[in-house]
Amino acid sequence: MVFSSSIFLFLFLPALLALYYLPYRLGIRWRNAVLLLGSLFFYAWGEPRFVFIMVAEVFVNWLCGLLMDRAEGRARKVWLSVALLVDIGTLFVFKYLGFLHRNILALSGSGARAIEIALPIGISFFTFQIMSYAIDLYRRQVQVQKRFADLCLYVALFPQLIAGPIVRYADVQDALRNRRESFALFSEGVNRFIIGLGKKVLLANYLAVIADNLFLLAEDGRPLSVATAWIGLLAYTLQIYFDFSGYSDMAIGLGRMFGFRFNENFDHPYAATSVTDFWRRWHISLSSWFRDYVYIPLGGNRRSPPRVIFNLFVVWLLTGVWHGANWTFIAWGLAYFVTLMIERTFGLANIRRFPMRVWTLLVVMLGWALFRSSSLPDAARYVSLLFGAGGCVFDSMAATYLRCGGTILLAGTILSLPMSRAVRHLSERCRMPAVLREAIASFALCAVFLAALLDCLKAGHNPFIYFNF
Repeated sequence: MVFSSSIFLFLFLPALLALYYLPYRLGIRWRNAVLLLGSLFFYAWGEPRFVFIMVAEVFVNWLCGLLMDRAEGRARKVWLSVALLVDIGTLFVFKYLGFLHRNILALSGSGARAIEIALPIGISFFTFQIMSYAIDLYRRQVQVQKRFADLCLYVALFPQLIAGPIVRYADVQDALRNRRESFALFSEGVNRFIIGLGKKVLLANYLAVIADNLFLLAEDGRPLSVATAWIGLLAYTLQIYFDFSGYSDMAIGLGRMFGFRFNENFDHPYAATSVTDFWRRWHISLSSWFRDYVYIPLGGNRRSPPRVIFNLFVVWLLTGVWHGANWTFIAWGLAYFVTLMIERTFGLANIRRFPMRVWTLLVVMLGWALFRSSSLPDAARYVSLLFGAGGCVFDSMAATYLRCGGTILLAGTILSLPMSRAVRHLSERCRMPAVLREAIASFALCAVFLAALLDCLKAGHNPFIYFNF
């Protein structure tokens, strides 16, 4: 089930809200039970058999957490190791075992059939969440959760279950039992959900048509012109941003509807002034997770220069691996390692000038070409088309895509930048009355919501990109 589906919008969400709020006097235990059962149903809608794997993983971490809380010294580390072994082992089996087996068969020249294991949707996200609980509990940064149902709710909470943001247990441990819902918070959540829905349905889905068509043509060997290849790459650059940030907006909005405050996951990454700055703005919950649980424990910046380089290498290798079991993702992660080392060596991250913005966008877009491609040869081919391998700079195909998709590409480019701040600043300079400003914003939100609903009613299955991870 996806947030932008008719089933979710017209059946699941209204029913869950009614069950959650109408018997409000029954207390927090009732509301938590409704949320937990609703979240498990939400996940089971598309992946019924994998619900048990998620619940079993939570149970192991809950049990290890209880034992860790009672233990001292080395015993605490033993129970942490057991929990992490189960978490990482489960992730490895379902996500990477088949990939490893295929590569071993390829190296050995064997004609045996590779292992095929279905990937539980969202496994990377909920595994990292439960790992953060175990590690923070070991560090004594959070209190042990004695109620299994509450820990299960933390992991299974449907707004962020499938594609994040990766929520730390420390951020919601109080809200699990002591949150206060309010009309103001609910209204904020509705507004944020509508913005995310508009990003996904009115922008990402249409940009996906352009990107998918042109990347498929390139994979089929079509000699795209330079302009056509860049149009396809621009479309994917915008698509992945609006798709993923749209999901995060909807998750944050839904969380607020039920009294939870999730941290921001995006901060206009395409306005970054360096690649380093880009990763402070893109998928913030993942970047901060690797910083706090991998980079800093390895020594961070406090070690010798060779060790710092090694620490960064490990982080970016794992970042690539986290995104998927494919050499393209590994190469993508290592490409960012090289790029960030260049910025670090020459002090480029501290330069706030226009050429650095161009450099950042070029690196990020070329990285997306690698990220989107099915294989390394496909990625190399597409990048070569960007720089003239197709033998033509501009052709009729490019003209057709600009004529038919130019409006959505322009709108996406403008809206990917921090325009809301500029609009707010302009309205303040024009001394627009607050009532009029709020009325215009409300009208715009209603228009986006109605347009998105109409699109959802006629659209087919349109999963989010990060469901794959």
